Amino acid sequence: MRHVFIVADDHPLFRGALKEILSSRPDGAEIVEAADFDEAAAALAANPDADLMLLDLAMPGTSGLTGLALLRADHPTVPIAIVSATEEAGVIARALDLGAAGFIPKSAGFEEIRRAIAALLSGETWLPADFVLGERADPETADLIQRIRTLTPQQTRVLTMLARGLLNKQIAYELGISEATIKAHVSAVLTKLGVDSRTQAVIRLSKLGLDPERGITAG
Repeated sequence: MRHVFIVADDHPLFRGALKEILSSRPDGAEIVEAADFDEAAAALAANPDADLMLLDLAMPGTSGLTGLALLRADHPTVPIAIVSATEEAGVIARALDLGAAGFIPKSAGFEEIRRAIAALLSGETWLPADFVLGERADPETADLIQRIRTLTPQQTRVLTMLARGLLNKQIAYELGISEATIKAHVSAVLTKLGVDSRTQAVIRLSKLGLDPERGITAG
């Protein structure tokens, strides 16, 4: 069966390496490339039945785990595996908590990446061989992750833009909806996060590494 893959990474050489690995699969592969977050989101929207997305943590348009949170909210059925130069246990654990199907280090060799992709296509979770899963998250972080999961896709988009410091008018323009609707979304987001202001929401996100300005930015 021919699989559909989305490769989202802003480094052309690494995208090329992943394409070579995927193209060598015996069952063939249709590969959609994305060089920034907007292209990644558009690729998922155009291929909602994709078998797997390989997502870099640091692409233009988003930082850290923000992109993962947003894409998971928009497309909960498509497996998304992180492919990153970051190999910190805390980053891997948070990615898993936010719904990542696996975590492939960019330092992995071609054969290891092939095995990872095969495992992911079989529905398995793939993690670095030396990763030891300890305590997944402290109670505050676990609560925040659970609250983020209650957001609708549109509310997640609004939250991401709030974290970027955009005003209601700017968010309304980017999403193509009325400012009054944005105000309603902002109110709902603050309620679901259990905070009283935008500032508090951004502070909470920064603790999870979702703040685009202060979040995890290693590729």
